[in-house]
Amino acid sequence: MTSNFDLIINSFWPMVLAGIKYSIPMMLISFALGLIVALLVALGRMSKLKILSGICAVYVWIIRGTPLLVQLFIIFYGLPSVGIVFTPFVSAIIGLTISQGAYNSEVIRGALLGIPKGQHEAPKSLGMTKSQTLIHVIIPQAALTAVPALGNSFISLLKDTSLTSILTVQEIFMIAKQISAIEYRPLILYIEAAAVYLIFSTVLTYIQNKTEKKLGKHLVEETE
Repeated sequence: MTSNFDLIINSFWPMVLAGIKYSIPMMLISFALGLIVALLVALGRMSKLKILSGICAVYVWIIRGTPLLVQLFIIFYGLPSVGIVFTPFVSAIIGLTISQGAYNSEVIRGALLGIPKGQHEAPKSLGMTKSQTLIHVIIPQAALTAVPALGNSFISLLKDTSLTSILTVQEIFMIAKQISAIEYRPLILYIEAAAVYLIFSTVLTYIQNKTEKKLGKHLVEETE
């Protein structure tokens, strides 16, 4: 039987590699797709079309009101009963994207609503259309405002990827469970898995702080 030290050393890199190969890609893809969904949903909720705004509001209500774990189960284990089958990785991406789209839509909507009315009216005097104003004036300003909240959501998403282990995705926590099933030392391995998540989260937090400082300087320069 290997010592606790040897177990930690031998299992560390498999967990790290699982994070690099699966957890990080899942996080990046889901966050990027989720941002697109979030922007569309936020704009939909702000639309004057009651049907569109109502559909978007119901989507946010359902996704935010139900556990992500249940949503993943429905996508991977439930949909095959009606003939819709996805691989574990694709199911994870779909579930995480849908969740990110709902939560981040509220962040983006709040940022859009926080833009002063003058920023909407000024471009009209320059002959800009509503779509041009939205793309070139409103969204860029709202994006800067939303960065801190979206950064926190980005880091939280890394931890949410651990839920995809129930879909048999070979991410960090799944590797820890597999090794634990062989070595029968769950406490050590699960603490180690937590430490690996912490390492990745710390790096992401550092990048987030650097990004926010640069954007903060950019905002100061614009207001001067």
